[in-house]
Amino acid sequence: MDSNRSKEMYLETIYILENSHDHAHVADIAQRLGITKPSVTKAMNRLKEEGLINKETYGHITLTEKGEAMAQKVYHKHCTIARFLEKSLGLSPDEAATNACRMEHVITDKMMQAIEAYLKNEETGAKTENGRT
Repeated sequence: MDSNRSKEMYLETIYILENSHDHAHVADIAQRLGITKPSVTKAMNRLKEEGLINKETYGHITLTEKGEAMAQKVYHKHCTIARFLEKSLGLSPDEAATNACRMEHVITDKMMQAIEAYLKNEETGAKTENGRT
């Protein structure tokens, strides 16, 4: 696992799998990310050493509190960026998600705050225009 981006991708994937299945497995992670099981196993060992995951001997992988906090932050970025791309640029949900996946790892905090402010303004403006306040 060479980069922070890679770590974030693994954590986000485990987070998504954990939310749908209560845990993840190496095979599930490999399939979802389109990489080999040995690559995932190597990365899981590093994440375990960093205290970000728990890896049971029988294969269940879960996030530690620290790992879950990191994963939630990345997932929040992903969802927020995807919403922004759909609303501001009119991208399809699939296109927005693909681009959000790439952008979530490199976006600055300042840009993320600007996106969140834009979305908040859009939602507030829409409520006001519809007569709701």
